Amino acid sequence: MDTSIWDANVELTTENDDHSHVVRSAREAVAFLMTSWPNNKGLSYAKAKRACLDAVNGIRPNAEARAAFEAAAAEAGILRQDPGRGGSPTL
Repeated sequence: MDTSIWDANVELTTENDDHSHVVRSAREAVAFLMTSWPNNKGLSYAKAKRACLDAVNGIRPNAEARAAFEAAAAEAGILRQDPGRGGSPTL
């Protein structure tokens, strides 16, 4: 079972941008997907959930899980923009 911390955190906005949440691993991503995800669960949500579960079980690399989770967060409109990246996420 792979419980590795990701190379880079994924920062999410929640509750109308009043709070933020940092996800550091596939395990944390699965927990967020299952308990705190907004109602708009598109195709990227399903892909991220599968990728993160696979990473937790050591079937898929953490980098793939992180990329899928970040893409789903961007699609859901909850990916916090990093000013160091010019205001747009790298997908």
